[in-house]
Amino acid sequence: MEINLKKINFTFKNKPLLIGGKAMEYYGLRKSGNDIDFVVSKFDFERLVKKYPQQLKNLCGDFGVVVYEFEIWKTIDYFDYNYLSQLAIEKKDYLVISLEKLLFLKSLASKIKKYHDDMNLIISKINSLQGNKYKAIKRENEKIIKDLKNIKYIKNIDKF
Repeated sequence: MEINLKKINFTFKNKPLLIGGKAMEYYGLRKSGNDIDFVVSKFDFERLVKKYPQQLKNLCGDFGVVVYEFEIWKTIDYFDYNYLSQLAIEKKDYLVISLEKLLFLKSLASKIKKYHDDMNLIISKINSLQGNKYKAIKRENEKIIKDLKNIKYIKNIDKF
């Protein structure tokens, strides 16, 4: 997936963090819309505001700068770059938000049908990825207890 940040004519100190629809597309969950959402560090955001003071966006206290198709945010639901970029995937010019943090953001907005649907897509993806680990972890667990006598489960559910 190619995203050309050069057109905004700005050098980021910290790689911007891709969120939203393009992040959903990155994970193969759905096609994105026309806009490309990023969260950036406070330092980079302050510099962007100075460069583009006529292109600001205020969404319930979250501030963004809109340049071409890019919506570049300081925070999303007041969560900042430092928090949201944890476990991000590094690309050449930007970071991609982790599936877990993307799920977190979508759950915050889940009253809106689009975001609720996105949340379900992410949950299915995470369950699929974890399901691939099921057999290996089951074997590992069986190995731990194979030589033990008199095992008694308080509860033993093998499948949901």
